[in-house]
Amino acid sequence: MPEDYYKTLGIEKSASADDIKKAYRKLALKWHPDKNPDNKSAEDKFKKINEAYAVLSDPEKRQEYDTYGSADQFRQKYTQEDIFRGFDLNDILRGFGFGDLGGRGGARTFRSSRGGGFSYSQGDPFSDIFAGERQRYAHMPQKGQDFEYNLSITLEESVLGAEKKMALQKEDAVEEINFKVPPGINTGKKLRLASKGAPGIDGGPPGDLYININILPHPIFARDGNDLYIEKSIHFTQAALGTSIDIPTLDGSVKRIKILPGTQNNTKIRMKGYGVPGLKGTGKGDQFVKISINIPKKLTDRQLQLVKELAEEGL
Repeated sequence: MPEDYYKTLGIEKSASADDIKKAYRKLALKWHPDKNPDNKSAEDKFKKINEAYAVLSDPEKRQEYDTYGSADQFRQKYTQEDIFRGFDLNDILRGFGFGDLGGRGGARTFRSSRGGGFSYSQGDPFSDIFAGERQRYAHMPQKGQDFEYNLSITLEESVLGAEKKMALQKEDAVEEINFKVPPGINTGKKLRLASKGAPGIDGGPPGDLYININILPHPIFARDGNDLYIEKSIHFTQAALGTSIDIPTLDGSVKRIKILPGTQNNTKIRMKGYGVPGLKGTGKGDQFVKISINIPKKLTDRQLQLVKELAEEGL
């Protein structure tokens, strides 16, 4: 799709000169090299918004651009030198409250080298500026790279917490790291181990290690937020007459709960406080028992006769 200077600045074609200035100021603040050191993507965006502003802020260039309809067609007639001629980038940025690019002061007027001003490098009027920026940040202390590690834990470990140990290869050495998995952590959460990443650059701080948590499936329990679910099958007679059944909990204990007479299929019985503890000391969830009524596939003759008698009684 052809490049559009208006879209680059996020404005309509009918925008006023003041609208153009406001849009440029907002984008220049966002993508200014001082805010995005050593960021090639930000550098490219900064160049594009300055080119768009150089054209649209000049009434004569804007009128010519509107005639051609796209930046690609406009560039076929106008070179980078034409577009930026008389465009003092630092003077404009200072007017918006920014410092000089590169922090070295002096004008950055884009005109041909024959006029004694800014010189071009391979047709890019920003090349000297960003070369200076890269040199400026080249030896600044930088934080080391962050590491990520995917850790699968059991449901019990996610609920009760656990202590873990891992070996991390760092350059030519292996570092042994001990850390705790807090009770209540869930899939998708991250543990941050500060300063356990790559060493810093030029005296900068080391990066961090992020542990991505994944909870393994459990053969009995299912987790939903801070609540636990377990299914329990009972006989029709137990559902009809009521009974008591033993239910396991995740900590290994067994609790007896009552099944009331007339309990229906898929009834959920709440065991308050037997769920997952909330992170950072918040309250615990609950455990829910989902009741399913077992319908036998085969009946003995005696059972069949009794069921028929129940049917005759309207059951």
